[in-house]
Parts: sequence; structure tokens; C-alpha cells
Amino acid sequence: MNNEELILNKLDRLEQEIAPMADSARSIQELREDLTPRVNEAVKALIEELADVEADFQLEDLLYLIKKSLRNVRNLTYSLDQLKNLIDFVITAEPLLKSTVPQIIYALDELEQKGVFNLLTRSLEVIKKIAETYTAEDMEQIGDGLVKLIGVAKKLSTPEAITFLDNAAELPAKIDLSQAKETGAFGMLWAMGNKEVKEGLGVLLQLTKGLAALKG
Repeated sequence: MNNEELILNKLDRLEQEIAPMADSARSIQELREDLTPRVNEAVKALIEELADVEADFQLEDLLYLIKKSLRNVRNLTYSLDQLKNLIDFVITAEPLLKSTVPQIIYALDELEQKGVFNLLTRSLEVIKKIAETYTAEDMEQIGDGLVKLIGVAKKLSTPEAITFLDNAAELPAKIDLSQAKETGAFGMLWAMGNKEVKEGLGVLLQLTKGLAALKG
């Protein structure tokens, strides 16, 4: 093989090696030609968007934000971890919430139907009026009085007291005040022959003895 043939062979090999590179270069050129309009459009849109915030944006603010972020990397990391924990909690609690929330809504609706919320609203209005009318000292005094009244109510809840009050409540139905007449000493002596009058006087005497306790 002479020198000319050797040169031709080398040229052929070089051509074969260069051919893929030329194809790649052409592909890159085509890609650049395709991307250039898109990049230009993106840059133009970015410039237009930045123009809206140009008056409010300062490079110093961006630098300050970057410095602040770098100084608080640990805090940012901690915040992200907490956010992840919150997301995990929401994912875990979601099935429970799906079953619980309808029950809560149903219970609240039932309370609304029964007028509980309306009663609470009225109660708050009453409390507001009380607060506007009485001072804290007045309320403290009223509270002390209520405690004593509860003690009285406790005493009235005994079987003897309940029986006494129940019998006393029946008196208006058993007497007719329209039949009451003026009675003198002789009338009282005459009435003493009535058994019910005698029993009534006996009860009156017992009550009179008990009234002595009112002196304290």
C-alpha cells in the first residue's frame, strides 16, 4: 500500500469519526433554533412580570432575605420538620375525622333543634345584663347569699319539711275565706266545741313554740 492509499484510508477513518460529531452538532443547532424563540418569550414574560413589582422590589431586600435565611437555616429546617409532622398527623387523622365530623354535625344540629344554642344565647344576654347592673362586690355578696339559700333548701329537703310544706300547700283548697266572719270572745268559746278548731289551735301552739327559734 503506497502513501496515497494510506492517506485516503486515514481520511476515511477521520470522516467516519467526525460524522457522528457533525450529526450531534446539527442536532444541537436545531435544538438551539427551536429553543431560542421559547427562551426569548420566557425572558420577555419574566421582564414584564418583574416590571409589575419593580417599584416594590429592591435588590437590598433580596440580599437581606438571603442573609436572613442563611442565618436561620436551623429554624427553617425545624419548621419544615414540624410541617411534615403536621401533614403526617392530618393524613393519620383524616379517616377518623371523616367518621367523627358527621357525628359532631348531627349532634350540633340536634342541639340546635332542641333550642340549646338559643338558650345559651339568652343566658349570655342575662349574664351581660347582670354584669351591667351589678358590680363585682355585689355579685360576691349575692354569691354568699345563694350559698346560704342552698343551705336553707337543703334543710327544706328533709322528709319532715317536705311533708309540712306539702300540707301547707293544700290549705288554700280546704278553706273558704269568703265565709270568714267577725268573731268575738264568745264566738271563739263556741268554736272550741269544733274538733277541727281544737286541732288547729294545737297546731298553732306547736308553730308558736317553733317561732321562738326565729330570734336566733
